[in-house]
Amino acid sequence: MALFNNLQAPKPFVKWAGGKRQLLKQLIFFAPTKFNRYFEPFVGGGALFFKLMPSTAVISDANCELINAYKVIRDNVEELIESLKRHKNEEGYFYKIRALNPNQLSPVERASRFIFLNKTCFNGLYRENSKGEFNVPFGKYKKPKICDENNLRAVSKFLNSIDLEILHADYKEVCSLPKRGDFVYLDPPYIPVSKTANFTTYLSSGFSEEEHKVLASVFKELDKRGCFVMLSNADHPLIRELYKDYKIIELTTNRAINCVGNKRKGAGKELLIINY
Repeated sequence: MALFNNLQAPKPFVKWAGGKRQLLKQLIFFAPTKFNRYFEPFVGGGALFFKLMPSTAVISDANCELINAYKVIRDNVEELIESLKRHKNEEGYFYKIRALNPNQLSPVERASRFIFLNKTCFNGLYRENSKGEFNVPFGKYKKPKICDENNLRAVSKFLNSIDLEILHADYKEVCSLPKRGDFVYLDPPYIPVSKTANFTTYLSSGFSEEEHKVLASVFKELDKRGCFVMLSNADHPLIRELYKDYKIIELTTNRAINCVGNKRKGAGKELLIINY
C-alpha cells in the first residue's frame, strides 16, 4: 500500500502466545496471492494481518481486552499514548494496576492497562484464572518499551486506512461471514503436545480437544463455501487426523513463549493446513 512507502510499517503492538512473527515468511509464501476479503477470527497480535495489510478485513478475537485495545488504537491513539507514558515499571505499581477491574475503566484506560501489563508482566504471557482475571506476575524487566509511539501511530494509521471491522466475537460467529474468494486465516489456541506445553489458557474458558474438532468442521464448511482457508496448529496426531483430506505442511519454529526460560529457543514443529 502506497500509504506506508515512506512510513513505518505497522507491526504487533503486544506480545502474544502463539504469535507468528517468526513464521511470517513461510505464512506469506503459502498464503493465496489474490483474495477478496481477509478474515482472522483468532487475531491475537495480528502478525500476518499487519504483514499482508489487506485493503478490506474482519479481525476478531474472544479476548475482550485485546479487541478493546485494537479499537482504541484505531480511534484514540494519541490519548492512549499519553496514558501509557504515565505508567511506571515498578513491582508495587504493576500489582496495583493488575488489581484494577477493567470493567470499571474507560476504553482508553482499559487499553492502557492491557498494554502496560503485557509489556511488563513475566514473558509477555496473557493468561486468565478461572474467574477471568489476568494473573501473570511482574516481569522485572529493566527497560521495557511500555509506549512504542511510532508503532502505535503506524498501527492506527493502517487500521483507519482500510475497510475494517473489529469484532469481539466467537470464531464460529465470525466464520459464518466469509464468502467465495475470501481468505480466512485460523490461528486457534494450539492443542497441547505434552502435559507441560499447555499455553492455551488465554481465556478462563480455555479451548478443548472437542473445540478443535468443532473448528475442523468449520474449516470444512468454509472450504465448501469456496473460501481460501489456512490454519495453524501444533504437530499433533489429532490435528493430522482432523485435516487428513487437506494439504498439511510442516513448519519449524522457535517457541517465543515458554514458562521454562531455557526452552524458549528450542525448535518445535507446527502444522500449516491449507485447502488450496
